Amino acid sequence: MVKLAANLTMMFQDRPFLERIEAAAAAGFEAIECVAPYVVPPEDIAERLDRHGLKFALFNMPPGDWAGGDRGIAADPDRQQEFVDSITTTLRYAHATHTPVVHLMAGKIPADADRPAWHATLIDNIRRAADVLVPAGITIVLEPINTRVDMPGYFYDSTAAVLDVIDAAGRDGVKLLYDIYHMQIMEGDIARSIERLLPRIGHIQLADNPGRHEPGTGEINYPWLLNRIDALGYAGWIGCEYAPAADTVAGLGWAAPYLRH
Repeated sequence: MVKLAANLTMMFQDRPFLERIEAAAAAGFEAIECVAPYVVPPEDIAERLDRHGLKFALFNMPPGDWAGGDRGIAADPDRQQEFVDSITTTLRYAHATHTPVVHLMAGKIPADADRPAWHATLIDNIRRAADVLVPAGITIVLEPINTRVDMPGYFYDSTAAVLDVIDAAGRDGVKLLYDIYHMQIMEGDIARSIERLLPRIGHIQLADNPGRHEPGTGEINYPWLLNRIDALGYAGWIGCEYAPAADTVAGLGWAAPYLRH
């Protein structure tokens, strides 16, 4: 059965962070995910999750100064100590909230940067993180993000590039975050790609294209695709990482078959 997680970074934005958890539960979701939960103490998040019977499916490791334009720091040679320090923060939040998967963001690489040095830093940092987080039962995922529309300059924008990094890191418990929206833009052939990559996928996210709104607003046949993902045996969460076209709840008609009532 398809399991959906509300992305609290994108959804219910008219509410403070902790109130978004309640809103997600009221809308019928059984899990949440977000970019960064660090705006509130992890114990407060855990209390809200318990109160409303929700799980935390995924959050990002500290991505740097998001408001200032950072989109991760793991590949930047000048911020390696900052990344190492972030592992402890990640572990604290994951333990308190029983979160099984975290997203490690590589970051945006300047056009004049030494790419081999960034690549080597990324591999080293993935290993450092995996050596701490994986034995604690936490899977690390890496996400190719489209560089055409949403994030020009991001370190990798293809599944092949991410898998090469995972293979180079050589650590169990490091997997692919497959975002349907990003990969529809960069690669297409979504159903066959998911079938081929399924053994290496640790988390899936969705949004329609173009626009990055809810399913049904763009070109992707989500009723068929979600049934196909379910038939393939994917047992993880699918994060709803989209910007609602209008009101979050009003736009959830597409999700009704997968939400609790």
